Amino acid sequence: MKHLLGFQLEATAQGSRARAGRFRTQHNEVLTPLFMPVGTHATVRSQRVESLEASGSQILLANTYHLLLRPGLDVFRKMNGIHRFMNWNKSVLTDSGGFQIFSLPRSRKMTEEGAQFQSYIDGERILLTPELSIAAQQAIGSDIMMVLDQCVPGTVDHTEAKRAMELTTRWALRSLKAHEAKHDSTQALFAIVQGACFNDLRSESAKQLTDLPFDGFALGGLAVGESKAQREDIAAFAAELLPAHLPRYLMGVGTPIDLLEAVHRGLDMFDCIMPTAMAQQGVVFTSRCRIDLRRGVYKFADERLDENCDCVTCENYSVAYLHHLVKAREVLGWQLLGLHNIHFYHQLMKNMRKHILQGTFEDYYKATKPWLEATDNLRPVQIPRIGRARRRKEKASELAAKTPVPELI
Repeated sequence: MKHLLGFQLEATAQGSRARAGRFRTQHNEVLTPLFMPVGTHATVRSQRVESLEASGSQILLANTYHLLLRPGLDVFRKMNGIHRFMNWNKSVLTDSGGFQIFSLPRSRKMTEEGAQFQSYIDGERILLTPELSIAAQQAIGSDIMMVLDQCVPGTVDHTEAKRAMELTTRWALRSLKAHEAKHDSTQALFAIVQGACFNDLRSESAKQLTDLPFDGFALGGLAVGESKAQREDIAAFAAELLPAHLPRYLMGVGTPIDLLEAVHRGLDMFDCIMPTAMAQQGVVFTSRCRIDLRRGVYKFADERLDENCDCVTCENYSVAYLHHLVKAREVLGWQLLGLHNIHFYHQLMKNMRKHILQGTFEDYYKATKPWLEATDNLRPVQIPRIGRARRRKEKASELAAKTPVPELI
């Protein structure tokens, strides 16, 4: 069976299920594991495509639901696809719109035919069918398309989860048929395994879908209300149900520690709004801990954001200035912190891949996990007196010299 992406599994880590692989879309070669920044409206919020490429982005995620409403499919047909439209030369993955419809419980209706919802642009009632979702993604011109699925909260009962899982399977068959009708298509198509937090439903969903000629498989319906432990258990269980020779995509996850845990459990691809959403709030991830730049303790911090990071933000701006931008709610602060967070995510994935290939991932996982879970809560919340600033900086330098730093970036 021929698959469009030509996925190659290069290595599996010792003492872990972590995998390193590669595949090729119609625009570029992609190395896994990888993180995909979310560009819902054909833009990653606050970021230029030039910055995204420089930071190491290989695939951007765009959303069919939103792009169908605005700017509309006629624009993509006129512009010959999303790549030219947004000036992005690498790969794009489009979500089908299922999750966005799930997030609008008061204004949508699910039927066998599809998902009916009301446009937030002009109030028009739209029926999004599996066939329309595929047609929309074909017009958008993404490299990887997703089938339309029904996402339910992780806390639903078995009966509701089973009903949604079975509907997702039927919609996947219709999506595949619509995709195959275009015989010369170079767009890959992924199916989505559903089943909430029930192992028997995940098994049934995977069994039904993996017998079909999809180019990759995703785990959906996670990070939607279940606990972190439940999510990790289901991810580990379901990943083993997916073909080893195809990409495995965990949708909508997550923080850096979430990514480390998911790679450890055998997943390859991830997306989340977290890097830019947290940046908008003034929160950044560094090689020591997560930092909240809204805190007054950073007002006089004449230091780099992360000594182990070579992104534009860390190379050129002090923590004190970034703190000021956050407190003043300047857009530049959001942009610079978002740039750093995306760079941090990509470097984290790159280092995981390196250690998988070198056979040292297990040690890397154990050394890195504590730092990815740490926050800056232990740092005193106080504005230092000017006369003590130098001594305080010296003490911080002495502590840093004594503290081992894991290789993150």
